[in-house]
Amino acid sequence: MCATVTDSARDRSRHEESTLRERLLANPEPALRWGAVALVLVVLEFGALAGGLLLLLDATVIGVTALIEVVLGAVSQSAGEAVYAAQQSASGFLDGLRAAAGNVPTLLSRETIPNQGYQTGPSSSWEGTFLGLQPAVAWAIRFVLVYLYAAVVSYWVYRGWLVFRDHYRQVEWTPRDDVVDRLRDHRWGQFGIVVVLVFVTMALFSPALGPTTVEQNIQSPYSNEIQYFDAESGSVETIYAGDANFNSKSKGQGDQNVGPMTYDDYGRFHPFGTLTNGRDLFTFSVAGARVSMMVGALAIVLASLIAIIASMMSAYYKGLVDLVTILVADGITSIPGLLLLLMVGMAFQGHWLVNVLNGGFLYALTFGIILFPSLWRSVRGPALQVSEEEWIDAAKSFGQRPRTTMRKHMLPYVVPYLLVYGSMTVGGVIISMAALSFIGSGLGINPPTPAWGRAIDMGRNYVSTQSWHIAFIPGMFIVVLVTGLNAFGDGIRDAIDPESEGGGEEEAQAGGAAG
Repeated sequence: MCATVTDSARDRSRHEESTLRERLLANPEPALRWGAVALVLVVLEFGALAGGLLLLLDATVIGVTALIEVVLGAVSQSAGEAVYAAQQSASGFLDGLRAAAGNVPTLLSRETIPNQGYQTGPSSSWEGTFLGLQPAVAWAIRFVLVYLYAAVVSYWVYRGWLVFRDHYRQVEWTPRDDVVDRLRDHRWGQFGIVVVLVFVTMALFSPALGPTTVEQNIQSPYSNEIQYFDAESGSVETIYAGDANFNSKSKGQGDQNVGPMTYDDYGRFHPFGTLTNGRDLFTFSVAGARVSMMVGALAIVLASLIAIIASMMSAYYKGLVDLVTILVADGITSIPGLLLLLMVGMAFQGHWLVNVLNGGFLYALTFGIILFPSLWRSVRGPALQVSEEEWIDAAKSFGQRPRTTMRKHMLPYVVPYLLVYGSMTVGGVIISMAALSFIGSGLGINPPTPAWGRAIDMGRNYVSTQSWHIAFIPGMFIVVLVTGLNAFGDGIRDAIDPESEGGGEEEAQAGGAAG
């Protein structure tokens, strides 16, 4: 028995000292099984996934080059123009790749399961729809399959972590295991995870989820035609989507309303009804989710990056570095956030930055700066606490580089706190963006790009009429998403620190921090 224990100890030691590649080669079967299913899932939606990744890459390229252009442009106009030209070239190339990816047929694309069609007679079957089904049924099939696919992908990603933990991780246990186990029993946190996944799926697959497309129904309605059966002439007619929208308005006056789960006079199904200009509200709402989630993600990533660097530096070096960081944070906090957003929106009117992500990128940068002080204060305490630990002093005494000490010994301790406060703060960004679009007057996302706040503004005069859906549905989207983000943050907080469960009202209110 002693030999067995010794052999087991030797095996564990050998396993911990080996590289990931060596562990994969020693036991490839679990990874191959998981990878085979993952490959199938990627192939099924390769065009959509590639398009989403290229969109994120394009936004990253634009963001980095925009910052470089602003800095160099202040020193040399020619250098700024050169950077801008390089950015335009790179962005154009990525746009071409994204367009090519969009043309790749996928299992859940609109081309595979079309829902737009027409009848050839008053009681005849539908032409152009999936299997000749009614547009509502064809759309519902695609909608359900998209979310089923997203659920399978989410589970398989989690399954991949389990495979790595059970077969390829160097150590048998880490604190993350307890965090995951506690989160699996945290119903409020699980509700937040489900809500976040629902809206992330909505943002990623918005072109496939809508009964029509943003380009056809919202951005270029007079460049696209639709066919429908005209009862008066008894024949199939062709009309521009813009003209059909004009005759499908929802204004709460008599029969001038196309409500949720109904068809308009042109055989188009509207799950959420139409807007005051006749555009499809569901397509508008899911596209607005993509805009809101992208701006929120960019803003929180930028704010978190600044906060984590500032907290690491101030906690490690203390003294003058910490004092300067406090002064900078206090200076930014002293400026009202809404005033700064209004100033930025007015000052950059006409600048090319306003066209990046339809104005969302400029606001994401502004939100990143506004949110940095609150996130920094949230993680400064844990960073200072861990900087006083003995292992940090030991790393210093052994001559380890400060950057390495921060990355290996301090960052893993601070990141969970940043995840908690960051998830709660994103809700404030989404609310603020909706408020700017609601105010209008050149603020917020550039029209006609969908934005939840603009839909609420369009429908606020019809809340008490039969066109109540215009303002109510986008408003509910905001409420549910912000609540889900706060629930997700609560779940992560309680999973990291079980003693905090049931408290933390102050943190739960952090969703409005950006306001």
